[in-house]
Amino acid sequence: MAEIQYNATGRRKTSIAQVFIKPGTGNITINKKSLNDYFPYETMKMIIQQPLNVVGVSGKFDITIRVNGGGVTGQASAIRHGISRALLSVNSDFRGKLKKEGLLTRDPRVVERKKYGQKGARKRFQFSKR
Repeated sequence: MAEIQYNATGRRKTSIAQVFIKPGTGNITINKKSLNDYFPYETMKMIIQQPLNVVGVSGKFDITIRVNGGGVTGQASAIRHGISRALLSVNSDFRGKLKKEGLLTRDPRVVERKKYGQKGARKRFQFSKR
């Protein structure tokens, strides 16, 4: 019998994470590396495991993730978003808890583009009257 596998996509800034969840022992693999190898920072590990802890299923699923684009924080948040969405397909009863924590909402904030004739997106060059 084939094992049931759930998948979802998470996004944040310019990062995109494809998350695959199946029943298991709690292994998290990111781009063919373990969680500890890919994210050495404790805060990033906490961000990724947040949806699992909220619904109380940490250690019950094996998670495989493919992530690209963006930086460390963007990738961690994209993974969190993807795990949250994948957990919904596992059990729709998780929706209330995940939504209350704000884990199902895609964070729309992205870097504003630099405008021509200016120093940055908002910053201007110093004005000189004379």
